[in-house]
Amino acid sequence: MNSETKVCQNCKNAFVIEAQDFEFYQKIEVPPPTFCPDCRLQRRLTWRNERTLYKGKCAATGKDFLTMFSPESKIVVYNRDYWWSDNWDQLASSRDYDFSRPFFEQFQELLHAAPLPNLANTNVVQSDYGNHNADCKNCYLVYASFTNENLSYSSGCMNGRDSMDLYTADHAESCYEDSFCAKINKVSFSYDSEDSLNSAFLRSCKNMNDCLACINMRNKSFHIWNQAYSKEEYKKKIGEYDFGSYKILSDFKKEYESFIKRYPRRFASILRSVNTTGDIMTNAKNAKYCFDGYGGIEDSKYAVHAVNLKDSYDGYGFGANAELLYEGVDSGINGSNYKFTVYTHTCRDVSYTYCCHSSSHLFGCVGLRSKEYCILNKQYSKEEYEKLVPRIIQHMKEMPYCDSQGRRYEYGEFFPVEVSPFAYNETIAQEYFPLNQAKIATAGFLWRDPMEKKHEVTVMAGNLPDHVKDIGDDILNQVIGCEHGGTCTHQCMAAFKVIPNELEFYRKANIALPRLCSNCRHYERLAMRNPFRLWKGKCQCEGKNSNNKAYQNTGSHFHDLNPCPNTFETSYAPDRPEIVYCEQCYQAEVV
Repeated sequence: MNSETKVCQNCKNAFVIEAQDFEFYQKIEVPPPTFCPDCRLQRRLTWRNERTLYKGKCAATGKDFLTMFSPESKIVVYNRDYWWSDNWDQLASSRDYDFSRPFFEQFQELLHAAPLPNLANTNVVQSDYGNHNADCKNCYLVYASFTNENLSYSSGCMNGRDSMDLYTADHAESCYEDSFCAKINKVSFSYDSEDSLNSAFLRSCKNMNDCLACINMRNKSFHIWNQAYSKEEYKKKIGEYDFGSYKILSDFKKEYESFIKRYPRRFASILRSVNTTGDIMTNAKNAKYCFDGYGGIEDSKYAVHAVNLKDSYDGYGFGANAELLYEGVDSGINGSNYKFTVYTHTCRDVSYTYCCHSSSHLFGCVGLRSKEYCILNKQYSKEEYEKLVPRIIQHMKEMPYCDSQGRRYEYGEFFPVEVSPFAYNETIAQEYFPLNQAKIATAGFLWRDPMEKKHEVTVMAGNLPDHVKDIGDDILNQVIGCEHGGTCTHQCMAAFKVIPNELEFYRKANIALPRLCSNCRHYERLAMRNPFRLWKGKCQCEGKNSNNKAYQNTGSHFHDLNPCPNTFETSYAPDRPEIVYCEQCYQAEVV
């Protein structure tokens, strides 16, 4: 079968379905998609709310809790521990399939009737203020993270301790403001660096000790601005940088940003991988257009935030010993043959499910555990199930769901955005595809006004003392007005408080208090990463220097003094200002 060019029914742009894509769709028996990859990803992300939490009450016990479902969402919410118990009837919301109405209408009604847990947390201790976490202790405002202790204001972290403000970090201890870093201790303000100690402002570095403001370096100690110092000189020089001052820290950040722009970037961070495209990928094989893959990704495409995944397409939060998954969010974990799933794990042969676990042979189900052969939460025999499912699939093709924008959803499409229990600006779609309220409405998505906060700001961020040493304990009783004041598109909380262990951390590390709320700080870290998208690129090395003459090469290159002929797929857009080198030229310049 040859590749084909299609027109996305959402954005109207052309996209290509390759021959191997058709082979995958045939294998799992679904029609090819009618949305382009970007629009498919954006649509999936509207089904995952991580950071927007509300106060609520358990519909079964009346217990107060925090929940990811707003009071306006019409979702029946149980306390998580009660939901996982056997004290209620999972099948009480069951219903017969109605062949006179579109499937997604019926699914949405079931979604509003079947109880769901208030948060997607597992085994968390004193860590209620967070969501999509597992095995965490004493964590505060942490999201999508696993096996952490004493962690705050972080997302996508594993095995962290005594740290704050991290994004996608593994084995970080006593660290602050780091992204895409691993095996670091007392490291701050760093990106894409690992195996480092007692350093700050590292970019694409490895095995660094006692270093400041370095990029593209390996196995170094006592370096500042990529320049070597003796141990004694370093200690004297480092004392000139007092990051306890907010002004000094802010000015240094600007200087560092200007500094790293003069150095080449690797076209993609793809390590120990074969036949792989994307970015932030490790130990992958035959993985195409994949991002943030943390090992074991094989024969897969369009996967984001994935691990130990095989033969799967189109997912966010995908894998963990899983295979044959298609169009899912937060799905996998010891599972196989998933199609169109959200928050579904340890299952087999399931389609169109939300919050289903340890089950098999489900179609159009919500909130089931340890069940099999169910449709719209109704139990069937094996024979009845296998007879009815093909009829429903055919019905979905003959009577598609049409949303408010005229987009058609037949069998083979992920859930419509307007069926989601979340508004666009509550979800991580707003993180990776940010839109203002007007554009959200124009696109046919739902906007939800943030709930009015009852706290009163007692001090504006701009009026805080400049230096952390001048911040007294009374700051713990203050409500600080975020500098963005709720006017940005960053899910701004408008105001924030400093908690005791946070203040102790700033004082001990001599780091100035932030002036933004934790959500806005999270968005600042997001802005540092490249998008989940690829462009055709050409190496910008011209022999002696980069093609913009900003960087002078220091190593020997295979193309000598001629321009590098290498091309690649990269997440750096053509109009970006960074100097982008191919793998060979980049490695020649790593110090």
